[in-house]
Amino acid sequence: MSRSWPATGRYRLRTAPAGLALVQDLLNTLAIGEYGPDLLTDGATASAWAVEAAAVWSEVSGLPTPAMVLTDRDAQRLRSLRDVLREMIVAQRPPTRAPLDAAADLELSDGGRVRLVPNGAGAQWLASAVWIEVLLGQQSSTWPRLKFCREPACGSAFYDHSRNNSGVWHDVKTCGNRANLRTSRARRRTAKP
Repeated sequence: MSRSWPATGRYRLRTAPAGLALVQDLLNTLAIGEYGPDLLTDGATASAWAVEAAAVWSEVSGLPTPAMVLTDRDAQRLRSLRDVLREMIVAQRPPTRAPLDAAADLELSDGGRVRLVPNGAGAQWLASAVWIEVLLGQQSSTWPRLKFCREPACGSAFYDHSRNNSGVWHDVKTCGNRANLRTSRARRRTAKP
């Protein structure tokens, strides 16, 4: 693949497999610390992210890249979708509010495989592609491996590549060390008479 996921790439994270990386990338559009601004602030910034993300997803899925011009309202709708997905991952239960309207079509490929194809334009197309990938991730059991780093200063969305799905930090060397150092310091403070 010649392109990289724009939001996830700025955190230097390993990506989720196949199209589930689109969901991870949407989640990583949120501003975190020194990594940069929210990529869904308005229509212009959302369009810039969406053009790149849709192109990478198209390479992964083998489907054509749609035109992506998003409005400020589309950006707001994508932020709402991001919040719903975050709630699903963090709470590990269905969302409390309805997600962005999305539709998909069934298509028969040249190789005789049935696949889901996003429908709509702009934010609706993106929402369709995201929900398709959530569905496929749930069916393949990769969905539970999509997590948020537990380091409060980070919170990036990462794919847990550990053998037993026990990862809690996107990177043990950075976020894990910070958390362990805080815990160690707290123990020392409480141990002092």
